[in-house]
Amino acid sequence: MSEKQQRLVLSIIDFLNQSIEDGTVKQDDKESLEVAVQCIGEAFGVDPSNQEQVGRLSVKPATLPTIFDVFLKTKDKLGSGSGLHPSPAPPTPASPPKRPSAEEKAKADKFKQEGNAQMSAKQYDKAIEAYTQAIEIDALNPVYYSNRAAAYSSKGDHLSAIDDAERAIEVDPSFVKAYHRLGHAQYSISDYKAAAAAFRRGLELDPTNSGLKSGLQNAEARIDAEPSESSPVPRSPPAAGGAPGAGGLADMMRNLGGLGGPGGPGGGGMPDIASLMNNPQMMQMAQQMMANGGLEGLMNNPAVANMV
Repeated sequence: MSEKQQRLVLSIIDFLNQSIEDGTVKQDDKESLEVAVQCIGEAFGVDPSNQEQVGRLSVKPATLPTIFDVFLKTKDKLGSGSGLHPSPAPPTPASPPKRPSAEEKAKADKFKQEGNAQMSAKQYDKAIEAYTQAIEIDALNPVYYSNRAAAYSSKGDHLSAIDDAERAIEVDPSFVKAYHRLGHAQYSISDYKAAAAAFRRGLELDPTNSGLKSGLQNAEARIDAEPSESSPVPRSPPAAGGAPGAGGLADMMRNLGGLGGPGGPGGGGMPDIASLMNNPQMMQMAQQMMANGGLEGLMNNPAVANMV
């Protein structure tokens, strides 16, 4: 039993005893009320005759009626039926971003240029920070969202890239590059249907855009290559010699492990590809890629093509 609860119980007992003494309760009901007080005290471990306990738990000079009276007055001040807290006001619709001044636009453009420089240096987090500062000044420029989407994609945060590309389209539905950013990010998370839809929307605005055409072809090729839900995914049968052509790929990847420089495999900042290929799961993946034509699809991935 917490002390707070016992303090409340003592206040209730004091109120009931006072009601017996001041005649609030009829004479015929006093005995019943006295029994109730005794039962309440025993149930909660409160003894009003224990002066040490009373001194510790009493809220005097306040009494239960005076505390309740304060509650009622406060309730009335706040409005009848509204409780202790007034009803929250309905949310105010967000006001559209204000049009930046010429000076603000110039300041935002400087942040964009800084972001572009950081992108060239592969400092993607710093680029994102610079583009964000540009957006805070001029939230109506789709270029800033599009550039930040590219920075997010470059660091592998494709979900954030999708969000920024969609924001750019929301700001300016005619901004073609945003559809390319959106399609690329959707492709990178293997959502090929959404990627194809984004590339198609961009081509509606710019039918001759070679980047959008290439992206659409790659996305549609992956959609066609996806197995239907009713057919099982083909798997290369395990064999001592591996699947046809898989040994050549594995040997090639192992040889790449020695390109790390004097430090051996993985040195000089190169990934330790030899160790990766010693992983049975990686070997199986490589075998399946060779057997199912997945290597060609991988090289058609815009993200991989940009790294070559």
